[in-house]
Amino acid sequence: MNQAQRIQTSFINGIEKRALVWLAKRMPRWVNSDMLTAVGTLGALIVAIGFALSCLNVQWLWLSSFGLLVNWFGDSLDGTLARVRDCQRPVYGYYVDHTVDCINEGLMFIGAGLSPFLHLDLALLAYAIYLVLTINVSINAHLKGEFRLTYFKLGPTEFRIIIVVANTLLIAIPALAAIANTHTLFGLTVTMHILDYVAAFIILAMALIYIVTTISDARKYAAIDPKKPRQK
Repeated sequence: MNQAQRIQTSFINGIEKRALVWLAKRMPRWVNSDMLTAVGTLGALIVAIGFALSCLNVQWLWLSSFGLLVNWFGDSLDGTLARVRDCQRPVYGYYVDHTVDCINEGLMFIGAGLSPFLHLDLALLAYAIYLVLTINVSINAHLKGEFRLTYFKLGPTEFRIIIVVANTLLIAIPALAAIANTHTLFGLTVTMHILDYVAAFIILAMALIYIVTTISDARKYAAIDPKKPRQK
């Protein structure tokens, strides 16, 4: 199996790559990529628990932010470690990494939806769109040999940073956590909190990204694989 070219053009990509290589070179020999993948899942679970416990006290969001750091460490370093040690397993690694990613994201989205700051239905809708984008990326990895990790200079690490900043603001500024605006939509009365607005914006952005990239990719594939003339 040929490895797809990784397309990663995020704002902090250069700094992040150097940091990950530095960490990978200093990992003990007994640490392997599978262990780091498990660490990433542990981080996702910590994120979910922190969000869920924020129903009791907003200070639990610190635990959620710590979980994002743990998740970044495991999720970002597992592949780098394999590349630094020149022990990649393209088929196994591709399957495990992206399967576990979907599980991890599910834990984090559901955990966020269990917090008092975000409706669960919005969290699940965001997760659904994330999965649709993931499927599109995987299809292009096989058809074009390109594995796109970022859109508009934003990737998983940038989104983790955004969530950490949002958590910090919610803890530091109680007025933000107290925001609750009521809206009537299609006859339904909905109370929106600050993270609901953020989630709604992210959902719209991801939906727009999906529509634009899908149309663009379909046009490219149509040029590669044009219609055959109708036989008489």
